[in-house]
Amino acid sequence: MAYVFEIVESQPQPALWIRKLTSVDHLPQELGKAYGAIITYLTEKGVQPQGPAFTAYFNMDMEKLEVEMGFPVATEMAGSGDVVAGHIPGGKRATCMYKGPYKNMGPTYEAMTKWIGDNGFEPAGVVYESYYNSPTEVPESELLTKIEFLLK
Repeated sequence: MAYVFEIVESQPQPALWIRKLTSVDHLPQELGKAYGAIITYLTEKGVQPQGPAFTAYFNMDMEKLEVEMGFPVATEMAGSGDVVAGHIPGGKRATCMYKGPYKNMGPTYEAMTKWIGDNGFEPAGVVYESYYNSPTEVPESELLTKIEFLLK
């Protein structure tokens, strides 16, 4: 598969998220609950997300994934209950747009990790995935996911 990797610089982005410790097997249910709760909160506030849903992965332990699931927003706003307000960090990141089933992303992650090292960069330990569509909208083969490794 041909990959297109890029290094980009970004500004901090206001966001709302829910942080969770979960297994990869339970992740789809947790994502649905978290995104639903945040959209409900945004609707109550009369606010629209400023971009696609995201998940931040703080580790790759498939039994104890530490994740933040949320949406970027246009301006800083308060959180409520489990919904936390903060910022997606700015700075340098390596990016790649992946097309296809979520379950087949492993080789993209491997190629991206190798490319990052081969080009003299070091991952900071957090990886973001932004979901530009959903399995409820398109076939798995058409899913679009932007993968972003934060860099030191």
